[in-house]
Amino acid sequence: MKKILFIDRDGTIIREPDDEQIDAFEKLQFVPRAISSLAFLRQHTDYLFVMVSNQDGLGTPAFPEETFWPVQNFILDTLRGEGVEFDDILIDPHFPEDNAPTRKPNIGLVEKYINNPNYDIANSYVIGDRDTDRRFAENIGCRFIQIGDWSSATTIAYGGERTAEVQRTTKETDILVRVDLDGNGRCDIQTGLGFFDHMLEQIGKHGMIDLTVHCNGDLHVDEHHTIEDTALALGECLLKALGDKRGIERYGYSLPMDDCLCSVCLDFGGRPWLVWDAEFHRERIGEMPTEMFLHFFKSLSDAAKMNLNIRAEGQNEHHKIEGIFKALARALKMAVRRDVYHYELPSTKGTL
Repeated sequence: MKKILFIDRDGTIIREPDDEQIDAFEKLQFVPRAISSLAFLRQHTDYLFVMVSNQDGLGTPAFPEETFWPVQNFILDTLRGEGVEFDDILIDPHFPEDNAPTRKPNIGLVEKYINNPNYDIANSYVIGDRDTDRRFAENIGCRFIQIGDWSSATTIAYGGERTAEVQRTTKETDILVRVDLDGNGRCDIQTGLGFFDHMLEQIGKHGMIDLTVHCNGDLHVDEHHTIEDTALALGECLLKALGDKRGIERYGYSLPMDDCLCSVCLDFGGRPWLVWDAEFHRERIGEMPTEMFLHFFKSLSDAAKMNLNIRAEGQNEHHKIEGIFKALARALKMAVRRDVYHYELPSTKGTL
């Protein structure tokens, strides 16, 4: 089955002016890296390219067709010159108040693809810049790539999304973890331990990883099972989201935090190992026993099959462990970064 890229035009391929109407050549500007990214995807994937664009009032006196088509044809000719051919071009001329079934986010223009068993809609993408495009993708039943920059959009369209979910349930804990390695740092952390939540949030925020962690643990006993099992579920989820690891940087970070210097170096090489060089002289920080810090990172390393080398020095115990979690986040951000132009395993062994 064929997969499809449903690609918006204004704001995605070309910049959208303030009046939201590109009816003159002097208004025309391509979005940075749009042409080279589309050319790469056209050359290296077998997606069908379908342009889907709302053009409010096209054909009315306010937006006559003779001002639209010369610019549109120039855009297509420019893209064609770089090897970017569209298999289909679908343009809706209605105003929003018309409530036309063919206007995005409605799906009238693309029903011929949705109802055809020859197309793999579930693994297709809408690439766009607006919430309208996101809702269009939801209505189609495919995935959505928000254009922030074309580099990340190309990486996802070529290499796929890196999301995972792990549910881990025992007699001691019930844990749900979700990650999106190509996220924006959105976090939803609920473990019942306030300081532990704060530390886990550092991983998402500073690693630019969307992270959900919900844990219902036996805190009436103590904190041990909640912390250990969360680390195991998080590590398993990271490993699952990495997939085949093609194109990743693999290695990753040191950072200072006030009086502390924290170093977290890691390798997603498939061989778990922990080196821990950090001493804590308080029994607890918040509700979190300091003896569990090492245990958390050992469990995380084992489950994610990564080598972790952690060192920290300084006086303030809170700063020291927070610096370690932030350094871990930065190391993860560095190590999971993908380069689709060198999309191979970063190993001479040929396996990770």
